[in-house]
Amino acid sequence: MTKISGFKVLLYLLLTLYAIVTLIPFLWALSASFKPLTEIIGGEPNFLPKNFTLDNYRQIFLQEPLFWRWLFNSVAIALSVTLLNLLLNSMAGYTLARLSFVGKRFWFFLILAVLAVPTQITLIPTFLILKAMSTTGYAYGWLNSYQGMIVPSMVNATFIFMMRQFFVNFPKELEEAAQLDGLNTFGIFRYIVLPLAKPALAAQAVFVFMGSWNNFLLPIVILFDPEMFTLPLGLNTFKGQYISYWNYIMAASMVFTLPALGIYAFFNRYFIQSVTFTGGKG
Repeated sequence: MTKISGFKVLLYLLLTLYAIVTLIPFLWALSASFKPLTEIIGGEPNFLPKNFTLDNYRQIFLQEPLFWRWLFNSVAIALSVTLLNLLLNSMAGYTLARLSFVGKRFWFFLILAVLAVPTQITLIPTFLILKAMSTTGYAYGWLNSYQGMIVPSMVNATFIFMMRQFFVNFPKELEEAAQLDGLNTFGIFRYIVLPLAKPALAAQAVFVFMGSWNNFLLPIVILFDPEMFTLPLGLNTFKGQYISYWNYIMAASMVFTLPALGIYAFFNRYFIQSVTFTGGKG
């Protein structure tokens, strides 16, 4: 019989405690989504709803006229940002890992420098650039638009670096064999490299999708028409000056959480493979 060390027992206890502490707020929110507002703000510490109701979900789906539009906006923007990131970050990472060109080291160190810049610092410059593009006639309507939400987020320095690390460790023998068969650089990337990069692409897809899906700062800066709101921004409309409809907020939050949980659960098995491939030599 295998003995379990005291360290592992302590580790498992700590992880279990952390999981419980992490799950409690989510479970409370799930329970609150089935409570009437009076029960939520009543102050009683009841975890399970005393007056179970589906009215909160009926309200957001049937009575809130913009909820479906917010859901569509979030899905369209998150999927577009994710697909563009998968393509462009992978191409940039492969270029930095495999191709030789003038200024290669400069661009690599520039990407590393961008990693040190907090996203919040770029919000005002992003707004000013989009505003300038909207008023010069060059690209009318970049503020309060889908392209204004998608284009600034279509590449990410973190995942360019991650994909570069993956391709640095990619076996060159496969590429050399493909060259002998007559494939050019683009053909090697399309038919050989990308299909074998699924672990890194899947991990990237999860993080990019969840980052775009949960993004609140960029929408609140450049979106001002309620019909263009994403779900995080739309949820904020349930909070008024004198009263906040926490029952609707909790119900909408549960709907908002499901896609992210589904994608994470589906791609979770690729995470360990991705870490294995991307953690090698620089």
